[in-house]
This record gives sequence, structure tokens and C-alpha cells, in this order.
Amino acid sequence: MINFISESPNKGGGSPPPLFRSAFLLSFSLEGQQFTELYPKFKKRKIQIFGISRDSVKSHDKFKCKYEFPFELLSDKDEVLCKFFDVIKEKNMYGKKVLGIERSTFILDEDGKLTHEFRGIKADGHAQAMLEQI
Repeated sequence: MINFISESPNKGGGSPPPLFRSAFLLSFSLEGQQFTELYPKFKKRKIQIFGISRDSVKSHDKFKCKYEFPFELLSDKDEVLCKFFDVIKEKNMYGKKVLGIERSTFILDEDGKLTHEFRGIKADGHAQAMLEQI
């Protein structure tokens, strides 16, 4: 999972999104809920939050509605951003090697320049840690 957090609105009106691993995983819903709880504080600081995964737009829409996320979830089905940020890693799932997304957060400034990156993060408490970081 990748989270993109823009420290202020981009001159072009947006910033790259955060990649959230498969949207229906428990840890993503926990992390998403914590970002939702703190969203007014991020918004007050003019910080944009985006979530991205390889899931479909339809899947994201359903998930966003279910959890009432105030931030956008974007689809990277072609893995363009996943590859650019090098977050596709080999993992061991139930004894089988699979390719998955490494849970990560990237913070970009208003010009889209990467200012911070956090890899291998834990879902619980991550939103609060990011609020304190910025």
C-alpha cells in the first residue's frame, strides 16, 4: 500500500495519490478509518490525501462508500505508479511466494517533489504519525 500525502494543493490542482493495498483487507480499512477520523486536521493544514491500489475503480467506489472515506481512492490497474515508486515486492503468503504491494506512504510538496517516504509501515497509528510528521 502506498499513501500519497501532499503538503499543500498542487498548482495543477492535484497531486499523485496514495496506493492502498487491496482495498478489502482489514488493515487497510483500519488505516483508512484512522485517516478519516483525522481528516479534518489534515484538511485544516491544506494537506491532500489520496489512496491508490491495483483494484478497479468500481471496487474503490464500493469500498469508499462502505467506509465513508472523505479522500479519493484511485486505481492503478496497470501498475504504473506501483512500478515508479518500486512498491511491488515478493511476499510469502501461506507458504507461497507472491507479488504484493509494500505498504508505504509518500509525502510530496506543492510542486510534486518527494519530501518523505515511509516503507513497510503498520496500519494502526500510521495516520496519527503522519499528522505529527507534517
